[in-house]
Amino acid sequence: MGKLQYQCAMSLDGFIAGPGGDMSWMVAHLGPNPAMDEVMNGTGALLVGRRTFGGDDPYKDTENEGEPYGGGWSGPQFVLTHHAPEAPVPGVTFVGDLAEAVATARAAAGDKYVGVLGADVARQCVEAGELDEIYVLVVPVLLGDGVRLFDHPGGMNVKLERLGLVEAPGATNLRFRVLG
Repeated sequence: MGKLQYQCAMSLDGFIAGPGGDMSWMVAHLGPNPAMDEVMNGTGALLVGRRTFGGDDPYKDTENEGEPYGGGWSGPQFVLTHHAPEAPVPGVTFVGDLAEAVATARAAAGDKYVGVLGADVARQCVEAGELDEIYVLVVPVLLGDGVRLFDHPGGMNVKLERLGLVEAPGATNLRFRVLG
């Protein structure tokens, strides 16, 4: 079964989205990144938080708006939510339970990664002991406010082991194993 890997871009000051979920900051930093291309090719399914699924899109007003990774990836998506839309969305399954969402996404991914998208769903996976890895592109920008990479009120000490560091134009790719 596929490993769960939190996949995101982050500002140097620790935000994956700006205030109100704004992702427009990322547009200036999107570009060729062979290491990230490998991650996308190794991803078999996505486990997405509801706010991420319905939120701001860095590809807004382009032909790739609404497409995971700007159209660079395709496959099954599982959205964790208690409020599924009435109309079905092609290629997307809405799941109300974390354990069920994780199991279904792992099965769909096969031997590939389950890409976890969204800070809240990633936090829930950490708390449940389900998150295996974190893959983060550190982008040279300071946002000052927004959605943090990891936020746990009261704090939580999660030990990580660095598995990789790759420099790319406009970003530093970091990969960690979650130890607990």
